[in-house]
Amino acid sequence: MLLDLNRIDPELKPILEIVPDRVITRANVAALKLESEQQTKPMSPEGLNETCVQVNSGQGVVDVYVFSRGAPAGAALLWMHGGGYLFGSGDDHVAKMIADKTGLTVYSVDYKLAPEYPFPTALEECECVLNWLMDDASNLEVDRTRVGIGGVSAGGGLTAGLALKNRDGSAHNLAFQLLLYPMLDNLHELPSAKFTNTPIWDRASSLNAWEMYLEGTPGEMASPYAAAIRAESLQGLPPTYICVGSEDLFRDECLAYANRLLADDVPTEYALFPGMYHGGDLFVPDAKVSKRLTEGYLRALVDALYVSR
Repeated sequence: MLLDLNRIDPELKPILEIVPDRVITRANVAALKLESEQQTKPMSPEGLNETCVQVNSGQGVVDVYVFSRGAPAGAALLWMHGGGYLFGSGDDHVAKMIADKTGLTVYSVDYKLAPEYPFPTALEECECVLNWLMDDASNLEVDRTRVGIGGVSAGGGLTAGLALKNRDGSAHNLAFQLLLYPMLDNLHELPSAKFTNTPIWDRASSLNAWEMYLEGTPGEMASPYAAAIRAESLQGLPPTYICVGSEDLFRDECLAYANRLLADDVPTEYALFPGMYHGGDLFVPDAKVSKRLTEGYLRALVDALYVSR
């Protein structure tokens, strides 16, 4: 089934002519990782404080990039970067932008990537960093009552899985979860996921990424901590902001998840952006629809964690 590309916002179309159109597979993922690592590191906003700390996970150390603007804000966001569980780094542009624009202290986890490190490695590392952040909050000048978790794409999937695992285990009192077009459903059975030509992140690449992350294809038996839409109940999760574009492969799984959160009495805000494809706000940040998307989740963070801008 083909997506009608005429539905894409006109400001988001030109960049698609220069973005490589290729399917990610086990055969080419190593070369694509190397290509990604050789790209220029994201620029940092002027005056942003940046450090990198190491957290002992019990099975090694996890690098955590810490971004802040001035003195610690008290409120903090634990951040999981995107990249289909295969790519990306804790030295992340979106994490830096959030810290710069909101005043939050952002702790960005440089979790290990599939296929070399399949589930549950990345989630366990994120959980370890959350436990460290909460347990050492006083020394870090973090207010435990104002800690949120968030991520984009695969990082949004990790965020959703971490919220579930925290609810069922450590039970830290999380103030908020931010899910930016999260990767939630390993089956891709809902209508928007049937399109084979969605820009930037297509069905074939996504199914291959899930196969590599899950080290096989467990289907409906996948852990809800990996594919959050498999969870039987969403009760007890923190207040949530979830957004997605209308032309995103993940559109309908995000809507389904938002509706389930609401049905389970989780305070939830859902935002759908017309003409937006997966990651369009990152590729064309100055487009009007991209600005609305970014301003929406920044405001949600500020309102949830009570940080003055």
